[in-house]
Amino acid sequence: MTTPPSDPTGTVSAPVPPPGCPAHAQGPSGLRRLYGPEAEGSPHALYGTLRQEHGQVARVLLPGDVPVWLVLGHRENLEVMRTPSLYSCDSRRWNVQLPPDSPLLPITMWQPLVAFADGVEHARLRNAITESLGRFNRHGVRRYVVRYTNQLIDGFAATGQADLVADFAEKLPILVLSRLFGIQEKDALPLGEAVRDMVKGTATALQSNQFVVDTMQTLIKRKKDRPGEDFVSWLLSHEAGLTDDEVMEHLRHSLVAATEPTINLIANALRMVLTDRRFRGNLSGGQMTLPDALEKVHWDDPALPVVPTRWATGDTVLGGQQIKAGDMVMLGLAAGNVDPEIRPDLAASVYGNRSHLAFSGGPHECPGQDIGRAIADTGIDTLLARIPDIELAVHEGELHVTASWFSRRLDNLPVRFTRKAVGGAAASAPGSAPSVAQPLPAAAPVAAPAPASAPVATEGRTPWWRRLVQRLR
Repeated sequence: MTTPPSDPTGTVSAPVPPPGCPAHAQGPSGLRRLYGPEAEGSPHALYGTLRQEHGQVARVLLPGDVPVWLVLGHRENLEVMRTPSLYSCDSRRWNVQLPPDSPLLPITMWQPLVAFADGVEHARLRNAITESLGRFNRHGVRRYVVRYTNQLIDGFAATGQADLVADFAEKLPILVLSRLFGIQEKDALPLGEAVRDMVKGTATALQSNQFVVDTMQTLIKRKKDRPGEDFVSWLLSHEAGLTDDEVMEHLRHSLVAATEPTINLIANALRMVLTDRRFRGNLSGGQMTLPDALEKVHWDDPALPVVPTRWATGDTVLGGQQIKAGDMVMLGLAAGNVDPEIRPDLAASVYGNRSHLAFSGGPHECPGQDIGRAIADTGIDTLLARIPDIELAVHEGELHVTASWFSRRLDNLPVRFTRKAVGGAAASAPGSAPSVAQPLPAAAPVAAPAPASAPVATEGRTPWWRRLVQRLR
């Protein structure tokens, strides 16, 4: 996921794409628009139409009727991801000159980030990030997830109701990430609000962006004086020799790239638990675990449907289409996940299958995906263990999704449950979590151990998921 520039220039007024665009299926050139209510409301229908008309790679229009290539095929997406010699991440190669007020500028404008780097420079920045992330201990991270999950639950348990997006999904990732970054706990939630404001592109997005930049710069100064066992200190001391500006830009990028997808993953997985009978049926039969459900969300509803950060380094052929040097070749992650060549039956099981494209692939594959999985998996498991009788408080049709051409997010998930006593979770006490600074292999599989403070299924006791299924059937 790319982030808007920390210091946008010209007349760019917001670090995210604009809200609605005209609802026309085709532009003046006859190419289909990837934006607008029709495309954004039924993206999979559009992918099917494009496949029928063009095959696995199609020419489409982005806001401003800018022509780009959209990769629809799973195999073709992997080809682009894994061949940086043919498909660069450096947007300065683009053969399109955007006007200064283009809504695409904040997303595609080149920045000194690993996401826009290739070759030696990419390797230098990538190594610093992956090796620093690799120093975290998997079990230590999970203990922090349990601690903050319990704190959040304590905030609404006594009321018998909550919005699991606003009260849970939007808060848990930033609380955990702030602890891993070395950010003071009191600053975590305001920082999370600023990051969400940036991504939504509100009237205060630029002020929010400046707040994030100022917070990161202050953090860097503090960690240079008093380094600790945290991501910021490790980046500053890494042998790659990142400058303070490089560290700041990558911290800011990491916050956006980690927070938003994890929020969406938690929210969509909880929606599945509460509304999808396929989930409940499989779970009651013992065939689906929570990690399996998370993978299904990655397949069916990836946090980023498209990634507009590849440009052809020369003339080439992809999926039977003639690509010119400098053309944008946009990764279609959601389209590739439903490619009929690999998923002829979308209702068929994908449990245990991690070959989806939600985390991209190749040298730019998401380096923090295991931490995101751990936050979602452990957080949801702890929530459902403490509140097993949770149920949706509105009709499923009242749930609202905000969609744009490059993102989709669930806005609300109101639930009700029996009021619970608070303050009984040991793991919510400050200082209860162990150090997280032991090695965590970057590609380590994320297991799902029982959270330390959550009720555990024992002989004669019904597990939370069976109680949930019994209530919801």
